[in-house]
Amino acid sequence: MPLFSFKARNGRGEALTGQIEAGSPDAVATQLMNSGLTPITIVEDRPTRDWVGELRQRFAGSKPSADDLILFCRQMFTLTRAGVPLVRGLSGLAESTSNPKLARLLVQIRIELEAGRELSFALGQYPAIFTPLMISMVRVGENTGRLDEAFLQLSKYLERDRETRNRVKEALRYPTIVMVAIVAAMAAVNILVIPKFAAVFQGMRLELPWQTRLLIGISDAFVAHWPLMLGALALATVGTRAWLGTESGHYRWDRLKLRLPIAGSIILRATLGRFARAFAMTVRAGVPLTQVLTVVSRAVDNDYVRERIVSMRTGVERGESLSRTARATNLYTPLVLQMMAVGEETGAVDQMMEEVADFYEREVDYEIKFLSSAIEPVLIVAIAGMVLVLALGIIMPMMELTQLANR
Repeated sequence: MPLFSFKARNGRGEALTGQIEAGSPDAVATQLMNSGLTPITIVEDRPTRDWVGELRQRFAGSKPSADDLILFCRQMFTLTRAGVPLVRGLSGLAESTSNPKLARLLVQIRIELEAGRELSFALGQYPAIFTPLMISMVRVGENTGRLDEAFLQLSKYLERDRETRNRVKEALRYPTIVMVAIVAAMAAVNILVIPKFAAVFQGMRLELPWQTRLLIGISDAFVAHWPLMLGALALATVGTRAWLGTESGHYRWDRLKLRLPIAGSIILRATLGRFARAFAMTVRAGVPLTQVLTVVSRAVDNDYVRERIVSMRTGVERGESLSRTARATNLYTPLVLQMMAVGEETGAVDQMMEEVADFYEREVDYEIKFLSSAIEPVLIVAIAGMVLVLALGIIMPMMELTQLANR
């Protein structure tokens, strides 16, 4: 991504300068405003590229994982609660962290702090690592003098988010392995097994049933054209990845995921639970409602749901209630909408959204427990169909051969 130099002012009117990597000047302006700064000028830098340095940085370390960020937030909570200065604390964390890339980022953040910049601003220069939700929470903690509580809430949120993602991945792992095994078995049977039977049947000059002719035709196609099939599969994989890399392709895939049978409802509830948890946390921290919806919309990992949350923000800006705008998205159940309405009436929206998050997480846990039992009949039918076709196509001619031999 290109590098932009900027000039901006913070809430106290102080002038700040710096550089940010982003896709466009608008993206830079958005990052600055999310960090509580007012942009003045944004200019793209065009330095000579250091290819050796870029390759060295690319292979020097992997992107910090969720566990790395959770540990970072836990350590920052401990340091800020103990009153350790941020510069000294970041120096210690940079030396102790096991992720080389995170260690380099912490050194750069420490340099920004030594230059007089705020921690939220320094974190905001690395949007690929620190999400807008984290940056907003840190900024609120700085403004309220409760930075330790901000890092504590972030660590709890990241832990719950990691657990939910892991549970969904574990639930989908079994059916994925079974489907891959079925495809591999079908390829092996068509390439290695059926051709041998076809040679035997051809030598006997029998009138083969249609099932056997179908299997032999499919097998001949596999044997004769398997390089083309592999090439087509590779092209389809590359094309799909390129399509998912586009904005419209990613949006359509995110919408399709929510409509998948069985797994779609789990993904939707897990996404909405993540939204509700982040919403409750930011509202409790004192962030304005419209800004909460902006920040939280970027915290959910689904473009389709993000668009619906942005529409909620637009409705709130027009003066509509949160529950009414949520009803217009067609994402929430009537029970959840009632809980939102009660929260607005009682002035406890954060508590009600916390209850909504708990509700969705319990439903996700329940559905994940019974996901295997729901998918097993489908897999059994698929395997039984494959075995039935093989049995009818191979065993029936073998029985005819046995009858001829007995005669």
